[in-house]
Amino acid sequence: MGTGRRGAKSVQRADLVIVANRLPVDRVVGPDGSTTWRRSPGGLVSALAPVMNAQDGAWIGWPGDVSAELEPFENEGMTLVPVTMSAEEYEEYYEGFSNATLWPLYHDVVAKPEFHREWWDAYVTVNQRFAEAAAKIAADGAMVWIQDYQLQLVPALLRELRPDLRIGFFLHIPFPPAELFSQVPWRRELLEGLLGADLVGFQLSGAAQNFIRLVRQRVGHKTHRDSVYLPDGRVVTAKAFPISIDTAQFEALARSEPVQERAAQIREDLGNPRRIFLGIDRLDYTKGIYARLRAFSELIHDGHFTVEDATFIQVASPSRERVDQYRILRDEIDRLVGHINGDLGRIGRPAISYLNASFPQAEMAALYVASDIMVVTPFRDGMNLVAKEYVASRYSDDGALVLSEFAGAAEELRQAYLVNPYDINGMKAQMLDAYQAEPKDLTRRMKAMRRTVAENDVENWANAFLADLAAARPGHAKQVKPARRT
Repeated sequence: MGTGRRGAKSVQRADLVIVANRLPVDRVVGPDGSTTWRRSPGGLVSALAPVMNAQDGAWIGWPGDVSAELEPFENEGMTLVPVTMSAEEYEEYYEGFSNATLWPLYHDVVAKPEFHREWWDAYVTVNQRFAEAAAKIAADGAMVWIQDYQLQLVPALLRELRPDLRIGFFLHIPFPPAELFSQVPWRRELLEGLLGADLVGFQLSGAAQNFIRLVRQRVGHKTHRDSVYLPDGRVVTAKAFPISIDTAQFEALARSEPVQERAAQIREDLGNPRRIFLGIDRLDYTKGIYARLRAFSELIHDGHFTVEDATFIQVASPSRERVDQYRILRDEIDRLVGHINGDLGRIGRPAISYLNASFPQAEMAALYVASDIMVVTPFRDGMNLVAKEYVASRYSDDGALVLSEFAGAAEELRQAYLVNPYDINGMKAQMLDAYQAEPKDLTRRMKAMRRTVAENDVENWANAFLADLAAARPGHAKQVKPARRT
């Protein structure tokens, strides 16, 4: 943990700047009131930490506290630049436009998006603030890498302030087809915001094609394959960069003695059933938790196995609990789990062990090691790193992955038991196939998936994006060293 802090005037300008909604640290307040900072869990932070550790980069983000007025400070070799936000801005920019407008729209309208003009105004205001922070900290000719759907206006706003910069943007969630995106009243402004970047990255090639098509239809620029040609002579490239994980780190954690011991304890606590099914998700309506638990309960009800044979651990990390849709989902899943356990469970043998909590990485690894069948069934997901983490943890080449065909990871992990999460009977069939599979078949599938995640890890993802960003405007800006894990 780092506590060192220095005033804004003494902060060195950075050759690589990451701009994200959140800083990569969480504030920890000690018993004496002192403040320290701890590295945050989560896919984005774990994906970018190796990149930032390879050079003296700066990370711009919100510190997680609406009342905080903080100067830039150092943490684990990174310069962190906090961006402030009022309670009203947080409610309208983040909970409102980002997560009640864009999130459901970009996830195939699994929930109905809301469109409010005051939310849009707050989104513009906060994006401008992030752009100004980046303009201030970036060195001459620096690379600036902007992350995700909350900051889609930042590329154009930043280019206006600092035309010397090389600007990249990466969208971690899906990008919808024209039929859905066109619902947004501010569709042209969002597209023009992204066109401020030299390189726009997506999880899948289909998303990049959606973007190119929309720019041609809605903005009117000339396009060819993965390129957009702007009137000022600039060329914007849009292409896929599927994100990944630190594969070696996850495997090492899974092999460690404490994780092995904890995994054995988990199996023992559950009565050593023949098979343990596992789901780990944020509590979000896009994740398909309700449907998968129904499918599992019906397999027991239909007599394919008993609660002595199989149990389901579902971890649902609390998420956006101030948003009504998330509170409703939590209550629905609470009721479903209670009904299933009341109907099918035995004393000391619940059908479903439901945990509405967040866990540290070591506990997650122990759950991966303990479980025989990982069930990842979102209705729509940009990538889903949990699926890759499970595969990386299965160093004995065993275990099964039941995976939604609508998760980005399905394009790479073709040997998973792929399912349509809207098809309960189809999901039941694949879960049962995974349950009954021969060890030889499981090994064949897992070996192939493990090879994929080992060859395409987070270091390759980050280096590929930065290399393409460096090539976007040759000779225009400084080179950034590729990430090297120590």
